[in-house]
Amino acid sequence: MSISARLPVFPWDRLEPYLDTAAAHPDGVVDLSVGTPVDPVPEVIRQALAAAADSPGYPLTYGTAALREAAAQYLREWHGVSGAAPAHILPLIGSKELVGWLPTLLDLREGDQVGYPALAYPTYEIGALIARAGAARYDDPVADLDPVRTRLLWLNSPSNPTGRVLPAAELRRIVAWAREHGILVVSDECYIELGWEGTEPVSVLHPDVCGDSHDGLVAVHSLSKRSNFAGYRGAFLAGDPAVVAELLGVRKHAGMIVPQPVQAAMTAALGDRAHAVEQKERYARRRAALRGAFEAAGFRVEHSEASLYLWATRDEECWQTVGDLAKHGVLVAPGEFYGPAGRNFVRVAFTATDERVAAAVSRLG
Repeated sequence: MSISARLPVFPWDRLEPYLDTAAAHPDGVVDLSVGTPVDPVPEVIRQALAAAADSPGYPLTYGTAALREAAAQYLREWHGVSGAAPAHILPLIGSKELVGWLPTLLDLREGDQVGYPALAYPTYEIGALIARAGAARYDDPVADLDPVRTRLLWLNSPSNPTGRVLPAAELRRIVAWAREHGILVVSDECYIELGWEGTEPVSVLHPDVCGDSHDGLVAVHSLSKRSNFAGYRGAFLAGDPAVVAELLGVRKHAGMIVPQPVQAAMTAALGDRAHAVEQKERYARRRAALRGAFEAAGFRVEHSEASLYLWATRDEECWQTVGDLAKHGVLVAPGEFYGPAGRNFVRVAFTATDERVAAAVSRLG
């Protein structure tokens, strides 16, 4: 059987008819479904990319020394990861690439199991299926997963789609259990800078979670949301030195290399705090406007204390909600995309422009 035959239909393809309905609105569609950045790439990043454009040679899979130092310093200064070291950083061609290929890169096979949250980014499951490993959803990994079969445990805090944040004590409990059973914990921290209303997400590599060792742990960070970097495809991982070395060795053979100009742009992005703070302020305004409008329209918002999404419900089947909003020119993502537990929810992204957010607020009113 081919790989494509073993995979489910790409979720977003199922949304196309609703996009057509929403696009027929006289004032056009307000697309709150995908969560793609829409604001300009900061000038400091564009300048760095342009300055490195004359890059005729092969780039380093390991990344430049400047990039690895910038990433390590970012983890230390922004997230309190005192043990972050440049030698234990590895650049990625966007974080989705790693999520989709990590079980294969780690040589997981039939009989092995990948654990991932009950409500989660669909690519965690896809990565397991590509590798022919088992995929197991969990509410609580300690209670729900088989410690013998499970070799890879995905955490995602803040969560996509719910915006839920796992406190340090909860992360510490999970890490202790995984270490006891020799399970690699990989924490997808792509939304870690986007905590709202006083919520401060914590990295799995923070000493309050893992002590003074990163053994058995990997954290994945993306520049897509904080730096409007999605079109550049840039991310990085950090953590257990042995795991980083293993992944580096395989990625060298496979040609998984971040282009040199993108590495330069990543270095500039990680070294500049001002643009990330400004972007977060934009998202905060859009979040407040949309949350108020959805709640006034009869929705209940659960969790959503972080990330770029509102996890909202009217206690009805999600496709009914999607269809109703599409008639008003507003497109959202059905919660079913993220697991059966999301069947009565929709995910609302606040990555649209200020003008489109204002249009959504008006239509919901």
